Order: sequence, then C-alpha cells, then structure tokens
Amino acid sequence: MNMQTTLIVALLWILAATAHGAEPGSVVAIIGTGDMGDSLGPRFAELGYTVIYGSRDPDGEKAQAVVSLTGESATATTQREAAQAGDIVILAVPWPAMETVAQSLGSLDGKIVIDVSFPHEQGDDGYYVPMLETSSAEMIQEWNPGARVMKTFALQASYVIDDPGIVGGPVSIPIASDDREAKEQIADIIVAMGLDPIDAGPLRLSRELEAMQRLYGVAFFQRRQAAWEFYFRRSYYWECIWQDDWSEPVVDADNLAQIPETQGDPVACPGTR
Repeated sequence: MNMQTTLIVALLWILAATAHGAEPGSVVAIIGTGDMGDSLGPRFAELGYTVIYGSRDPDGEKAQAVVSLTGESATATTQREAAQAGDIVILAVPWPAMETVAQSLGSLDGKIVIDVSFPHEQGDDGYYVPMLETSSAEMIQEWNPGARVMKTFALQASYVIDDPGIVGGPVSIPIASDDREAKEQIADIIVAMGLDPIDAGPLRLSRELEAMQRLYGVAFFQRRQAAWEFYFRRSYYWECIWQDDWSEPVVDADNLAQIPETQGDPVACPGTR
C-alpha cells in the first residue's frame, strides 16, 4: 500500500467514525498510566480526541511522561476528576486495584466505560487462573449501573495498539457490551486505528474474553520466541449450511450492532457464483 492509498484509507476510517457519532474532540479519560494506558492515549489523540489521564499521582514523573508522549493537548489529573470529565472512560488499571478504583470515580451515568483489565493471577502450575466468578466488566457494570460498560481492547498486546502493522496482518478486537450504539461507536474507532472490530455479543460474554486472555498468556509464560495475536477470519457460509431464512437475526433482532466490514466483500454460496 503506497502513501497516497494509506492516507485515503485513513481518511475514510475517520469519516466512518464521525458518521456513527464518534466525534473527534470528545474527551477520553484513561484511568491508569501503565502499559496499556500509554498506548491507547496517543492513538485516541491522533484521531482528534482530547485525552485526560487519571492518576494517583498526576504531577509525578510517570504521569507527566505519558502526557508528554500523548501530545500538547493531553493532561493528567486525579482518577475521579478524569472520569468525570470523560465522555469515554477507559479503565486501564490492574486487579485487585480495579475493585477500589472502579467504585471511586463518581457517577459514570451515560458514559462509555471500557474495561481492558486482566482479572487473573498465576496458579500453582504457573499459568493464569481467574480471580473472579463472573467477569471484571460485569462487576464494573454492577458497581456503575448507569454506565455503558464494555469489554474491549483486552486481547492484544500494547505494541499492537502502538503499531497495528507490527505483526504483519490484521488483529481482531472483540467487543462485548449490552449497548448497541456504544458498541458501534467504539467499533468505528477501532477501525480508525487500523484494527478489526468483532461483535462479541452481550456483556456477560466478557467471561469468555477473559478466558481468552488466559490463553493469550500461555506463550508468554512458556517464554516462547513466537507468541500470537487474535485474528478472527470471517466466513460467509452459515446461510449455505442452514438453508433457512438467514435475513433475520435469531437474537438481538431489534438491537443488532452494525460493525464495519474490514475483510472484504461476502463470498457467495458454492454454486451461486
């Protein structure tokens, strides 16, 4: 892909995001200035969002370094103040600190709240085991019932957020949420970042995404030279197999999220090409 084509594609991504209400200029609050926060912040800033970091020590060296990395419009303040200022609130703090932080941000009513956390610990055999009976995202929703909570940006390394092309192919970003419009808005942002959004169903399926996080850690703990990133390749043959009226959803019929298509046109059933 040459430079001119790259610029055209980037412009189309941004136009698509704006069409669904993901308007650059909105405020993104990133709670946490660690490995994932310092990757997502600059990417949102590139798309025209105002980024505010929430930190336990907003004037400290670490927080100020992330602000500097993000750009001149970025700032740092307390976690609560950042969350109150944000239209989109990204919770990028680890467990068990998440339990305290997610209940200490004030009212998050009406805000899109993105959970990227890893609620796991190493078990006796060295691999991840879950810390929760349900999921981090579901608990955050319970603590903040008026928020529009989703689990996303949770299955990829931070270096993929920094540079999606670094692994040499598409990287899929599943989104689990009960809020269709919020899911569509964040899906458009994911496309604008050069990544591949996947509708992962309702928020309760965050449990499955967190299980996938534990799978992601296998290569890491084995110290393999080659790890991997999730890529969901689309298939268009279910309607060919089931032979029913494939035009109507079985679930979410009146609330089905429209996720941007990033992997080309649908392929016709065999024998109908």
